[in-house]
Amino acid sequence: MNKFLLVCLSLCLSVPAWALDEAGSQRLKQVQTRWAEIQYQTPDAQKEKAFEQLAAQTTAFTREQPQAAEAWVWHGIVTSSWAGAQGGLGALGKAKSARDALEKSIQLDPAALQGSAYTSLGTLYARVPGWPVGFGDEEKAEQLLQQALKLNPDGIDSLYFWGDYLYRQDKFAEAREALLKAKQAPARPGRELADQGRQGEIDTLLKAVEEELN
Repeated sequence: MNKFLLVCLSLCLSVPAWALDEAGSQRLKQVQTRWAEIQYQTPDAQKEKAFEQLAAQTTAFTREQPQAAEAWVWHGIVTSSWAGAQGGLGALGKAKSARDALEKSIQLDPAALQGSAYTSLGTLYARVPGWPVGFGDEEKAEQLLQQALKLNPDGIDSLYFWGDYLYRQDKFAEAREALLKAKQAPARPGRELADQGRQGEIDTLLKAVEEELN
């Protein structure tokens, strides 16, 4: 485990997890639902603006609940998605902001939302360009994604993004194994649209993996 993860985990041992109140839990559900609507139902040409608007809401969420790791996790996820919708070098600033939010959430509570911050942070490190352009780092990405799997070994997101990472590393047989397991992940109550969309992404990636193996 690298120094970053050790420091984060040691900090978390001394900082108690902050439980969301009823209003915070409702806000979290609203953000999750809106993210899925944008990610899976909004035309590509409209996604950047939609994620920008949602990022403004998650910024407010972190101000209202600054000690809630869940708020920072989802601010990071939304900002990362906004960066992805924008694309290009101009999105690097947003990617860095997403990284900072996810690191903040890990400092507060590494196990929040079953380690979702590790999944999203690992994916950022895997996909952002490396030095000198960006902060991308494949070794760090692997460490973070493996930590996500330790916290949530059967999760649809942790398994999908691990499979995606393996695919990008040309480890096709291992990628197929992870993706097939992701297809069997338990449903998440209240997140049906996100699950449906992710299953579609799993199927698309599995098809690409099978083409490489055959």
